Amino acid sequence: MMDDNLNLCPGNEGELSLEGLEPFCSLEELILDNNLLGNDLRLPRLLNLHTLTLNKNQITELESLLDHLVEAAPSLEYLSLLGNTACPNELVCKDNDEGDYQRYRYFVLHKLSNLKFLDSRKVSPSEREEAALRGAFMKVMKPVDSVPSSDGASISPEMHYTPLPSGSRDLTNHRGVLGKCRYVYYGKHSEGNRFIRDDQL
Repeated sequence: MMDDNLNLCPGNEGELSLEGLEPFCSLEELILDNNLLGNDLRLPRLLNLHTLTLNKNQITELESLLDHLVEAAPSLEYLSLLGNTACPNELVCKDNDEGDYQRYRYFVLHKLSNLKFLDSRKVSPSEREEAALRGAFMKVMKPVDSVPSSDGASISPEMHYTPLPSGSRDLTNHRGVLGKCRYVYYGKHSEGNRFIRDDQL
């Protein structure tokens, strides 16, 4: 008789194989933490699976994973993805903030509407309502380093913004004057006196 709870561990080479899950059609809980799993993760169809933890793996693509879980585990109620790049938790990466993580929660709840618990927090009624209304638009996206311009070239990251018009940046077409001026300061009641040379007194 098969146990409804299955804990898979890495093999001798340290790699986890999910090929042996097919016979466990009544599986309810699956813990796959710390197993170097990536975006190619594929589970068999587990209709009774309600708890899945994928903490501290190498998953970077959130949407493809969620689409797969919708098909493979339609009864999923508890999911944890902490420690993956796909989960923008500020404790894992300093570039993330609470806003990124909350948008991530809305997006996950939009895809997996049956979830009762996500990562380390219970799903609140207000989160579920927000996910139903706007979750489809909450996918967390980071801008790419270089943006292609109209001529197909990319803008160098070293190029800094300047408020000057492009004409004033042309060194051959300027209206400035360069010269030397000699100023003599005659102030008597100012600390500026300390900048006057003895031969100017």
